[in-house]
Amino acid sequence: MNTADLGLPVAVPSTALFTDQYELTMLQAALRAGTADRRSVFEVFTRRLPEGRRYGVVAGTGRVLDAVENFRFDETILGFLRNRGILDEPTLAWLADYRFRGDIWGYPEGEVYFPGSPIMRVEGTFAEAVLLETVILSILNHDSAVAAAASRMAVAAGDRPLVEMGARRTHELSAVAAARAAYLGGFHTTSDLAAGFRYNIPTVGTSAHAFTLLHDSERDAFTAQVETLGSGTTLLVDTFDVAEAVRTAVEVAGPGLGAVRIDSGDLLLVAHRVRQQLDELGAEKTKIVVTSDLDEYAIASLAAAPVDAYGVGTQLVTGSGHPTCSMVYKLVARADSDAPDAPLRAVAKKSMGGKTSVGGRKWAARRLDEDGVAEAEVVGTGPVPEELADRQLLVPLVRGGEVVAREPLDAARTRHITARAGLPLSATQLSRGEPVLPTEYA
Repeated sequence: MNTADLGLPVAVPSTALFTDQYELTMLQAALRAGTADRRSVFEVFTRRLPEGRRYGVVAGTGRVLDAVENFRFDETILGFLRNRGILDEPTLAWLADYRFRGDIWGYPEGEVYFPGSPIMRVEGTFAEAVLLETVILSILNHDSAVAAAASRMAVAAGDRPLVEMGARRTHELSAVAAARAAYLGGFHTTSDLAAGFRYNIPTVGTSAHAFTLLHDSERDAFTAQVETLGSGTTLLVDTFDVAEAVRTAVEVAGPGLGAVRIDSGDLLLVAHRVRQQLDELGAEKTKIVVTSDLDEYAIASLAAAPVDAYGVGTQLVTGSGHPTCSMVYKLVARADSDAPDAPLRAVAKKSMGGKTSVGGRKWAARRLDEDGVAEAEVVGTGPVPEELADRQLLVPLVRGGEVVAREPLDAARTRHITARAGLPLSATQLSRGEPVLPTEYA
């Protein structure tokens, strides 16, 4: 959900310069050569998953749709391109009227993907479709990387809530996108208010070490916080001595203290000690929240600890070591002329070093075994086999330039849970391994 869903005002800047210069110079050359209006098909896919990952997560689709709608060249942008001498006047005149009027198909947001999966297909003239390459890849590569890390962390956390708190560890705009992707991947709340405003994600937050250090004593800090936010607040107990802080926290807030947060030390050991101390003080219902550079492996290592929630920052917003999905945007088919009925011809890159691609406008379907568990990602260019007709993955996102598939973020979040549950059990193993499904070309 975005602010439009909430009836809130939000600025909608043009996304036209979220691109590389060569998209525009290709456009100019194609216009001059008379090939710009050839019907073309571009596809987004990745040749491999990040090393050791077993599945990918499609995220950012909703943001792509917003970006395509707002890809407009106003007078300020055209003036910039003119003053830099990047484009000639005929090309600038063409861009002044630019609107994407083609079609976009894609895996629905929240779905899982594998090497070769055509997770997005952009169809239109070469001129209108080529311009979208960089902005689409920028969004999908970032958001899908964060969502994949979030999904793995959600698996490791089980039923325990996850708090996204990485805004201070990345670019301020990336932080908002990362919070959205993390929520899609299984996180429950965010500390980033811009993300809460933009996408209606639940927000949380109470205090940092600075608040404790501001006061003359830890007791004074706890008292101020409880008097302001109530006894259900979360008190940070590792500024000085943890045991003393826990004792003070319960004395100040009473046994109804909402939670304590631990942000340093041996979290497994400290959590056990704090849980024992809280119980002895009569605060049996007080929860324990842990933070401190967590990733999916650290979360998994705390499975047996008396921890009630996790806060994750740096490792989440950087994709837990894989900040991009290496997705590419490749021309896979084009017409031989600009005639509307000219047939499409498959084209493909055949370069060395494993950077080849498979030509042709593709469909994709997920084949299930007799128990209803996914067993293969099937990708083809010809007729769809009858047994896979109802298992196709691509859905219409844009028709004739109009968005037809905008949906609440919670829908994508729910879809991901369902998609992940439909994979073999080995998909949720954190140990390194090959993609859990093979990609078969039909």
